[in-house]
Amino acid sequence: MELKEYLKVIEKFVSDYLKDSHMKHYVLGLSGGVDSSLCAAILKAAVGKENFTCINMPIDSNPADQFDAAQLAKDLDLNYLVIDGSESFHKTVEEFKKQGIELDRATLSNLKVRIRMTILYAYAQKMSGLVVGTDNMDERYTGYFTKYGDGAADIMPIVYLTKGEVVEACKLYGIRDSRAERTPTAGLFEGQTDETEMGVKYADLDKYLLGEKIDEKSVQRIEHLHKVSEHKRMPTPTPAEYIRNK
Repeated sequence: MELKEYLKVIEKFVSDYLKDSHMKHYVLGLSGGVDSSLCAAILKAAVGKENFTCINMPIDSNPADQFDAAQLAKDLDLNYLVIDGSESFHKTVEEFKKQGIELDRATLSNLKVRIRMTILYAYAQKMSGLVVGTDNMDERYTGYFTKYGDGAADIMPIVYLTKGEVVEACKLYGIRDSRAERTPTAGLFEGQTDETEMGVKYADLDKYLLGEKIDEKSVQRIEHLHKVSEHKRMPTPTPAEYIRNK
């Protein structure tokens, strides 16, 4: 199946799921990055502007990211809100400091992501809506997402698309090349990039997931990430069922 055809499959899936769920609205966190940009374009095509809202949630964020998100919302004519989570983040960090606890950078980054997901679910509940996740195939396989953060969503439309396919799909929807091809980053701290954090390039990840050969060092890194993140992809563990005496 060609990518263009598969995007139509995703659109129908997104449209049908909203109807079948008996909910009324989709809510999407719009960062200005390629994954959320593609999800926004898919949602607009699938359910129309009136049935979903994009929310940008800066937390000490790079102004360039906010500009990109706002520009995309303008380009695609989206319902768009900005809800700043910076105060919530800093107050939470301060409460930890009062207990003598200094949070490391990874924990601080994940805290930001979880605050953003809290914002999305608060708005989704108000709108009788569902939260849309933006994880792609690469991120899902390596666990490059925050558990109960961006990994907590009601629907994941692009989870079977590699990063390269996400970029290609954005162009098919008419999203500007400059946005589709920008350096992938979650914008969680200055200078942060996805590839630096993962320790592997998206191009190699794409090839590996599509069954192509890559260097052994990259294979080992990818499989290490997959192994240590398995808990993120599994249902919450529970013990054996309690069988009561009658």
